[in-house]
Amino acid sequence: MIAESATLAIDGKAKSMVAAGRDVVIFGAGEPDFPTPPHIVEAAQRAAADPRNHRYTATAGLPPLREAVAEKTRRDSGLEVSSDSVLITNGAKQAIYNAFATLLDPGDEVLVPTPYWVTYPEAISLAGGVPVEVPTDETSGFRVTIQQLEAARSSRTKVLLFVSPGNPTGAVYPPSEVEKIGDWAARRGLWVVTDEIYEHLVYGDNQFHSLAPLLSDRYVIVNGVAKTFAMTGWRVGWMVGPPDVIRAATNLQSHATSNVGNVAQMAALAALTGPMDSVALMRAAFDRRRRTMYEGLAAMPGVVCREPEGAFYAFPSLRQALATLGFSSSIELAAALLEEAGVAIVPGEAFGAFGYARLSYALGDADLVRGLDRLEEFLAGRPRQI
Repeated sequence: MIAESATLAIDGKAKSMVAAGRDVVIFGAGEPDFPTPPHIVEAAQRAAADPRNHRYTATAGLPPLREAVAEKTRRDSGLEVSSDSVLITNGAKQAIYNAFATLLDPGDEVLVPTPYWVTYPEAISLAGGVPVEVPTDETSGFRVTIQQLEAARSSRTKVLLFVSPGNPTGAVYPPSEVEKIGDWAARRGLWVVTDEIYEHLVYGDNQFHSLAPLLSDRYVIVNGVAKTFAMTGWRVGWMVGPPDVIRAATNLQSHATSNVGNVAQMAALAALTGPMDSVALMRAAFDRRRRTMYEGLAAMPGVVCREPEGAFYAFPSLRQALATLGFSSSIELAAALLEEAGVAIVPGEAFGAFGYARLSYALGDADLVRGLDRLEEFLAGRPRQI
């Protein structure tokens, strides 16, 4: 049975409460709070008025957009690819589904470092695969080691899932570890599905490094415009891989959804070929909020928090707080926190991590501080209902 997305479920309930007049601070779904940059919206408006965009187009995507993705992959991931290696998808989530459905046969195992984003194991299971969890925690920086991967590998292992910057943890693998993992996967003959959706959201001295160039022809890159350009609602993602894999995934998509909306594709083209000024401004805002979030959480009793390095999430351990307050899980704590304090968080159990929680700092500075104050008061003794 496929489970509902926990992040969307929490976000939906919190927004329903807001609609009903409740005062709720939402640390839930991972979504930039900025508007899509104006030049992208203007490109979509022009596209909507062009009758050529009112018809079906090729399943794999509009040729100019596929070429722009190829060029962007060469620039940002350091991988030489052609447009034949690109499939445009309905958000990066469809790219993830396509990738596993194309690569896996029933019973194939996928190494999944935990904590993981909620959709990964479900997409693997839908494809007949078996997710094999490889646990990490804050003591390792939420980064998996070669020794752990090797211990988890079996004769059925076909794919390694690799995510950096990570959701929900905000972990970023340094270049030396990326190289070691890439070398290990290549020597073991594994495929790697690498999710690079947060590539431009890294902070401090941390840098994004793609694993794909280390893997010859056994990789699939998943990416999209949602996080970098504040375009979550436009639903444009892509997968990049060997042409034969892309052809197979395109055949699959032709029976599932056909082409992505042409107006949204033209907006994505404007995003990839236009200025990056708005991205720099968003990253600076997220960095400021990141520090506020980390400092606030680290000072709370019963909370252990590692400073996030990328994306826009903190992933603190609440295990001490659970024991102090008498909750049996983060799920139970999150439910009480939402009802009693008007704060929405996503329990760590949704990400395969008991006793943790994900808090997005993709919200306004004032709301961020207000939410942290409520959380601190709640953990200090559970306030009266708002």
